Amino acid sequence: MLNERIEAFHILGEKIRNLTDVELNDLAWRVENNNSWFTLEQTKNAIAGLQLFLDREKISNWLKPYKLNEPEQPKSVGILMAGNIPAVGFHDLMTVLLTGHRACVKLSASDQVLIKWLVEELIKISPEFNEKVVVEEMLKAKDAYIATGSDNSARYFNYYFGKYPNIIRKNRTSVAILNGQETEEDLMELGRDIFQYFGLGCRNVSKLYVNGKAQLITFLDAIQEFQALGDHHKYRNNYDYNKSIYLVNREDHLDNGFLLLKESLELVSPIAVLYYEIYEDEGHLQEILADKNEKIQCIVSKKGWFGNSIDFGQAQCPALDDFADGVDTVEFLKNL
Repeated sequence: MLNERIEAFHILGEKIRNLTDVELNDLAWRVENNNSWFTLEQTKNAIAGLQLFLDREKISNWLKPYKLNEPEQPKSVGILMAGNIPAVGFHDLMTVLLTGHRACVKLSASDQVLIKWLVEELIKISPEFNEKVVVEEMLKAKDAYIATGSDNSARYFNYYFGKYPNIIRKNRTSVAILNGQETEEDLMELGRDIFQYFGLGCRNVSKLYVNGKAQLITFLDAIQEFQALGDHHKYRNNYDYNKSIYLVNREDHLDNGFLLLKESLELVSPIAVLYYEIYEDEGHLQEILADKNEKIQCIVSKKGWFGNSIDFGQAQCPALDDFADGVDTVEFLKNL
């Protein structure tokens, strides 16, 4: 029953909240051993994010408007998970299970440990999930599919899964808007939106919209606290590579020793690079963003002053109903 499933996820949240430092560090070490992008700090960030919504009241309030009934014939739903940040596919898994269906999961090679641990703990809490979750290498002949990947992989997914009910997600990114009224503290919070998970998530800011170049220098000075990212070997390799390209090609850019700023009309910047674009006024900016709406996951601005944006520092704190690509997964699963 739905209430029992909600309770199981609530207890999982309690389990996570009550992990000892030794247990948490051991889990994080195993996660990092599988993928060196997933450092101890990043895994702890991901686990803290899970705690935000693994709560009985929050889950109940989220699902209440859907008036969910037990499915007469539970469906097998194939979930092809991304692996850009730790446990990024957990929301899809939870949604499939809460709606009473069976989750057939293909894990990303980059995120093998944390998802498996979460499933194991969930089964310990509620053994009925043992029959409801299966990890597979090949997702064939499922009733429906949820697949997350790049624009290129989306074409592949459409070819194989297009004849089934599906949600197929493509590349998205996030942007920030500055108007010159930001304090140093505001810019530090923006730094979290940029650098958490090394900028690998779709909710990470990869582009700044500014109304004056002077704001760029102020921004670079304000984010010095994040310079330790430059000590991570993979991040440093990306920084050095992109810097060398810009220098060899004599391309204009700004550099604070661990982040490169480059003017571009593109949205998605390489790792260790942040694109920027200068806008004339709010109306001009609205036109620019409306044209790119399908590629933007979220927008951040100081205290959310810009329409449909959220405050700095909140990009990696999605609510349960902040669906990836804006597609309502619960409604999709309810109607299978």
